[in-house]
Amino acid sequence: MNNLKLISPSQTKAFCFVSVSPIRKEASDRSEMVSQLLFGESFEVVAYGNPWVKIRTVLDGYEGYMDIKHALPLTEKEFRRWVDASVLQTSQIQKIQANFGTIYTSKASFVGEDARFDIGSWSFEQAELESMKKSIWEDSRDYLNAPYLWGGKSIFGIDCSGFVQAIFRLHGYNLPRDAYEQAEIGTDIDFEDVQANDLAYFSNAEGKIIHVGIMGEGRQIIHASGRIRVDELKAQGIWNEEYEKFSHTLAHIKRL
Repeated sequence: MNNLKLISPSQTKAFCFVSVSPIRKEASDRSEMVSQLLFGESFEVVAYGNPWVKIRTVLDGYEGYMDIKHALPLTEKEFRRWVDASVLQTSQIQKIQANFGTIYTSKASFVGEDARFDIGSWSFEQAELESMKKSIWEDSRDYLNAPYLWGGKSIFGIDCSGFVQAIFRLHGYNLPRDAYEQAEIGTDIDFEDVQANDLAYFSNAEGKIIHVGIMGEGRQIIHASGRIRVDELKAQGIWNEEYEKFSHTLAHIKRL
């Protein structure tokens, strides 16, 4: 990776230039992964360190620690230009060519509107562009069988709230990162009135929101449980046909 310079202590704006970068709770490889950055995602540096920098993501204000080697710095002008110019990748997986090699990126990564695009002083080329507009349910199904990964946000591993955030971000909604925060947004809907694109939230024995899924037609629900899967929502919760039991207890349903 010739000519790639790490963030310096004086630089406070940057972007993720690898496919997926973990955001950790503490500055350690052993620390819990609480979220991820996808390619092209921009962030602010809250506290400088090497090899760990504390960051705050632009769209949802999520804070944590990332490996400094996964980020490239931007000037204030470059940062604002990229935040305004970037679009979300709609294809499941895409190949992007950079001067330092090939990157394979996940759906909902941050890319350019054209086949060739720049992020600051770095140039990239997308192998293919997908322009077909999909529904929320169609975009959701692109993730089918992606493995569950706590803190994950990509097609290669994702959790329930990361999945919902990614899908609704593709359709113009900027939701918070975690399920309990997402559950505060929208209008409460009775179970009998549920429609496609509603969000169903689920709680544990203490009443804490721990899970979320996206509703489809016929009370189908797509969610991350072991993998991204489609199950049936009943008044009690999610019915898992494979194991013939309820996997999650319904708390409430919201409509954005």
